[in-house]
Amino acid sequence: MRKKIVAGNWKMNLDYEEGLTLFSEVVNMVNDEITGQQHVIVCSPFIHLHSLVTLGKASTKLSVGAQNAHQAESGAYTGEISAKMIRSVGAEYVILGHSERRQYFGETNELLAKKVDIALKHALVPIFCIGETLQEREAEIHFDVIKRQLTAGIFHLDASEFAKLVIAYEPVWAIGTGVTASSAQAQEIHIFIRNEIAAKYGQSIADGTTILYGGSCNPKNAAELFGQADIDGGLIGGASLKSRDFVDIARVFN
Repeated sequence: MRKKIVAGNWKMNLDYEEGLTLFSEVVNMVNDEITGQQHVIVCSPFIHLHSLVTLGKASTKLSVGAQNAHQAESGAYTGEISAKMIRSVGAEYVILGHSERRQYFGETNELLAKKVDIALKHALVPIFCIGETLQEREAEIHFDVIKRQLTAGIFHLDASEFAKLVIAYEPVWAIGTGVTASSAQAQEIHIFIRNEIAAKYGQSIADGTTILYGGSCNPKNAAELFGQADIDGGLIGGASLKSRDFVDIARVFN
């Protein structure tokens, strides 16, 4: 059975105290209200990670992740954070390939393949993001874009390595815009992704891969989205900054 996951991405928001306050609220709500087998992940800015891991020990239903990692083991990369550093504070997950990293920082599929490798080396679970822009969807090349991101970014892994990944599909045109892909549109891409995985690694690996939807998911549309056969949860942006909204999304799987 595939793991159901609701992961929050705080992006570049919240100072140190604000982050601790929000996370404390989430921990308490998760402990009190999550009754299913779903898992909740909070991916915070680097400044919060150590403290969130400490606070998160009060819950077996919740883990902490980072939002990025450098592709090198260590070295003269001022301002960067390595996978080893992230793991050393107890974080378990790392978002890689988010559309904002691809768009604003020029991260390529080839670069991301190196980041995936180093994350796995240090026992971090990559939440690997893929997705098309509005222009790519309107040009009807979105399936080609998704396939290329999969092939160049993560299909170099062997089956045992690949099985450790979580994939997040983000329609870039729906991130932070308030526009959400319809449940049918989202399901169409999710089953395409799963079929591509099956073609590469076999149906068993494909059936066990958690694929999240990330694109303006909120408490009002989460149930419909998560009700689709191949959508296993969400990578939540804005709604993860409100403890009530975030936990309400997670509660869909109760």
